[in-house]
Parts: sequence; structure tokens; C-alpha cells
Amino acid sequence: MKTNQSILVVDDDVAHRIMLKKLIGSWGYEVSEAEDGSIAISEVRERAFDLILMDIRMLNVSGIEALEQIKIINPAIPVIIMTAYASVETAVNALKKGAYDYLTKPLDFDELKIAIARATEHTRLKKENEYLKGKLSEQFDRQSVIGQSTVMVKLLDAVSQVASTEATILITGESGTGKEMIANALHYNSSRREAPFIKINCAALTETLLESELFGHEKGAFTGADRKREGKFRQADGGSIFLDEISEMSKAMQVKLLRVLQEREITRVGGSEVIKINVRVIAASNKDLQKEIETGRFREDLFYRLNVVALHVPPLRERREDIPLLTQHFLNLFATKNSKSIKGFTPQAMEKLLKYAWPGNVRELMNAVERAVVLSRAEYLDHDELALLMADKAVAGEIDQTSLPDNLPLEEVEKRTILEALAKTSGNKSEAARRLGITRKTLRKKLDKYEGAG
Repeated sequence: MKTNQSILVVDDDVAHRIMLKKLIGSWGYEVSEAEDGSIAISEVRERAFDLILMDIRMLNVSGIEALEQIKIINPAIPVIIMTAYASVETAVNALKKGAYDYLTKPLDFDELKIAIARATEHTRLKKENEYLKGKLSEQFDRQSVIGQSTVMVKLLDAVSQVASTEATILITGESGTGKEMIANALHYNSSRREAPFIKINCAALTETLLESELFGHEKGAFTGADRKREGKFRQADGGSIFLDEISEMSKAMQVKLLRVLQEREITRVGGSEVIKINVRVIAASNKDLQKEIETGRFREDLFYRLNVVALHVPPLRERREDIPLLTQHFLNLFATKNSKSIKGFTPQAMEKLLKYAWPGNVRELMNAVERAVVLSRAEYLDHDELALLMADKAVAGEIDQTSLPDNLPLEEVEKRTILEALAKTSGNKSEAARRLGITRKTLRKKLDKYEGAG
């Protein structure tokens, strides 16, 4: 079956090259040949291949030399290195230079087929993700949602479809997954992009303060109200408002928000004037609002008003293929910020990053990379630097997955992770929260829930 994907096989062993061309061609790929690294470089200048399979030992220009040049010409092409001289040094050097993977000769054909499928799928998803990102405005590109996994590609596709509409959006996902970034995408790719985008965390304020923040207040409405103040809805008029942690809003405030969504009008606290507003509402929650409705903590009618379009941001453990992209993005960001010349991660470090559970999701990953960059003096981050945060459970609160019972509920895994982090920080909630990649307030709420559960 034809795949419409092109592969360049580079090998100065004629018999081996011809055999690979025939074998890979039988798997449905379009295969081109190059007998030397210099020819491969010329071919890449002329054409964007989906994958390059290249021998490391060649007479004129070696695979490593060709790899360096290819990455300059087109860094997006994945290169799989073949070597009969397998060693840790050879593999690490190839990966440091930008190789996607390496295989040892004599090749295991099943392993080769899997490696090619994985690399070409990586290329396909990257192209698809770039296409979808291209449909987002330049203003949002500067805040880029990083991800090429299938779930993130689907999410970005949904964002591009609904951003230009006037629909109210409900974004769900665990803490640290990037719900605010999706809200940014929705606003900056809508017809309201030139108008204000106002954000407010509903969990950060008491009921009285939240009402004043959202709707404004008249002078003398309450103690300390020494002047009239416009609220966030009025400030966002013509634009969008992002209501984060909507599940933390009191039942009384939920009633008032429902009225705003139904009537598109507000009244300042302590006032009687009805003010018409033109605001698009984007809400977010890290809780299951259906369960909150069942327990009576959230109004069902408000849920349906908010849930016109639902977007779910997956946790990092469900999009592990995005971890290399995210880590490199954060590495570049923090290396520049801290004037460090760090180029990447060793294979051992990347393996640790890929295996870790990331209970704090992308926020925790960002914190881990930032601290490793600040503490490192090497050109490539090794697992030793990352161990300062995550390899040692005493530092990161990581649970040894092999010690957990089968089918342990996610909530129980989260609970054990949090309690272990607290134990390793001698009960310091602020430090435990920082290492887990969550806020101290979120940590406190979770601890209260555990105590309430007995």
C-alpha cells in the first residue's frame, strides 16, 4: 500500500543500499538512493524528504558530517543513522547532532520497519500541526501552543474551527495543562482580537470581591468603595473574558453569572443601572463539572450555558510524544534568558523525561527544565541535572510506578504523590507545591479533600 511518503537511503555499500530500497519500497514508501554523504546533501537541497536512512561510515563524507549539513539545510527531516560500530559514544554523538534515531547493523527488519513508521508519522504530524498553526493569527503564533501529538493536533483543529464564532467556550483539563493558552488562541483568532481580552481567576477572590471585580461597584457600595469602579465585564466590552477555575464560583455568584449569559447585561454592586455588554465568555475548569452538578456544587443550567462548545486539554501523560518538543522549547527559552549555551538533552535525560508521570503537567515540565538550565554547566543536560528535580523521589515527589498496585485510581496516585512530596519537604506546603508544579492554594484544597475523606 502506497504511503506517499519519501525516504532517502544513503549507503556506499551498493548491495546493502539496493536491498534496502527494495525492502522499504515493498512497505509502500517511495525510495531514493544516494551513495555518499555529499550526494545526500545535494539531494536534500533539491527535495524535502519525509525521512533519511543513512549509514554512519562512508568513504568521502561520513554520515555524521552529512547529518550536520542536512540539519542546517532542513532541520525538520528526521534522520535515522545506521552503524555497524555500535557504541554508546556513537549513538550519543549522532543524537546530539540531531539524529532522530539509530539502528545497528546487521539490521533487524522488524525494528527497521517500526523505526521508519514512527519517524514518518512524526513528520506527518509535524506538517499537519504546522498547517493548523498557520491558520492561527501571527499574534497568537508568538504565544504558540506546542504539540504535534494526535490529541493536540485535533485540539488545535477544533480551536481553529470555533475561534471565529461567537460561541461560549468551556475549556477543561487538569492543572498545568495549558487551558489559558487555548483561551488565548480562541480570542486572538476571533473577530474580537483587537478588543480587550480580560482574565480573572474565580478561585483567587472571595464572593464579595469577585462580584465587584466582575460587575464593578458604585461609590459607597461597601466599606472601602470610595469611588465608582467598572468591572471586568465592562472592561472587556467588545472583546472576550476568560473565567478561570469557574467551578470555584459560589452558588450565589453562579446565579448572577447565569443572568449575564442570558440577558447580556450587568448591574454594578450597589447600583441599579442596567448596563448592556457585548462580551464573549470563555470559561475553564480543572474539575469534572458533571460531578460537581451531581454533588450540588454547580448549577446545571449554568453548565449548559457555558458548555456550548467544549474543548478538553489532555494531560501531559497522554501526549508524551510532545515532551521532546516542549522540553526543547523551554530549554531554548530559559537558556536565552539565563545566557546559557545549552544545546539539548542527552538520550538518558530524554528517557527520564519521557518516563516521568508529570502530575503537574506542562507547568511542572517547564519548572523542571528551568531549574536544570539554571543549575547546569554542561552543553547538554544529562539525567544528573534532572535528578535534582525528579529522578530522586525525595526531590520531586515522584512515585515509583512499579510499586503501585494494578488499576490504582488516578486520584489515589495523585494523593500518594502529594503526600510523599510533603513528607520529603518536611511538611513545607509552599516548597511541595512548587516541586509538584501547582499553586499552594490548590495543594491546600487537595489536602482538605483528603482529610474530609477520612
